[in-house]
Amino acid sequence: MIITLKPGTTEKGIQHIVEKIKELGFTPHISHGKERTIIGVIGENPIRTRHLFEAMFIVESITPISKPYKLVSRELKKEDTCVKVGNVKVGGKKVVIMAGPCAVENKPLLLEVAKAVKKAGAKVLRGGAFKPRTSPYSFQGLGEEGLKYLAEVREITGLPVVTEAMDVRQIELVSRYADIIQIGARNMQNFDLLKEVGKGGKPVLLKRGMAATLKEFLMSAEYILSGGNYQVILCERGIRTFENSTRFTLDLSSVALIKNLSHLPVVVDPSHGTGQRDLITPLSRAAIAAGADGLLIEVHSKPEEALSDGFQSILPSHFENLVKEVEKIARSMGREI
Repeated sequence: MIITLKPGTTEKGIQHIVEKIKELGFTPHISHGKERTIIGVIGENPIRTRHLFEAMFIVESITPISKPYKLVSRELKKEDTCVKVGNVKVGGKKVVIMAGPCAVENKPLLLEVAKAVKKAGAKVLRGGAFKPRTSPYSFQGLGEEGLKYLAEVREITGLPVVTEAMDVRQIELVSRYADIIQIGARNMQNFDLLKEVGKGGKPVLLKRGMAATLKEFLMSAEYILSGGNYQVILCERGIRTFENSTRFTLDLSSVALIKNLSHLPVVVDPSHGTGQRDLITPLSRAAIAAGADGLLIEVHSKPEEALSDGFQSILPSHFENLVKEVEKIARSMGREI
C-alpha cells in the first residue's frame, strides 16, 4: 500500500512511520516528491494494517497498490526516475544513446569505434566481454581481458561503459570495470542474478526476454528494486512472434505502455530488435517518437569482419547520420540529444 504524508511532514515524523512499518514486519520505501512524501509499504497483505496508520495525524491518505510490481509501479512513484551514470542521466530531458560493438574484440577496434560514436553524440559505450551465444562454437567474448579494454577506453574517451554479466559469479568482476551492468534477454528471469545485482549500487540495464510479457518484464525489475537497487533502466529489444522477416519483432507499443505503468526509464535496442542494419535508423526514430529515453546501437568499423552480430551492426558514418535523424525527432518532442 501507499502512505501519502501531509505537506510539511518533518523528517522525525517520516522516521516514526518508517519504524512502525518495520515493527509490523513490512519493508518501507520512501519517495520524496515536490510537495509530499509517500511511503510504499511492501510485504504480504499490508493493507490489513491500514487502520494503524489512518489514525496518525501526519497521514493524508492510504492507497492500495493494485499492480503486482509494487516498487516499479507508477502508482508508487508518479515522477519519472532518472538513473545517474557519472555525468549522464538516463530518463531526463535528454535522449541518451549507448553505442559500440556487439562484442569487445580487441582494444584498437574498440577505441576506434568509441571515439567515432562519442564524436557523433553517444554518451555511453556498449560492448560485450561475455557473450551468450546460441552456438557453443561461436565467439564467447574475451572475458576479463575485454573488461580491461573497456575500462582503458573509458579512461581515454570519458564514456561510461555498459556490459553484460551472465552469471552471479561474474557480478563482482563486471562491477569492478563497468558503470552499468547489463542483464541480457536470456537472463531476464534468472532470479538469483537479479537478486544479486539488486544488492549492489551499480545501475542495471535490464533487457526484456524474447518471450516475456510486460508483466513478467516489470516483475523482473521488481526483483532488483526489492533488493534495494533503484538504479534500473529497462530495455525493449524485440520479442519472438510468428513473423520471420526480421530477427525479432520490435515491440514499440511496450515503450508507451511501460511509461504509463512504471516510473523507470526505457531504452530501445533496434539492433537486436530487427537484426537488419537498414531498419535501425527508422526504428530508432520511431522509438524516440514513442517516448523512449534512449537507444542501444551496435556500431562496428568493419561489420563484415565482426566476431558477433556483424549483420546488424552499422558503420560509424551511418551512426552519425542516425544521431542527426533521431535528434530531429527528439527536438520536435521538446527533448535533445
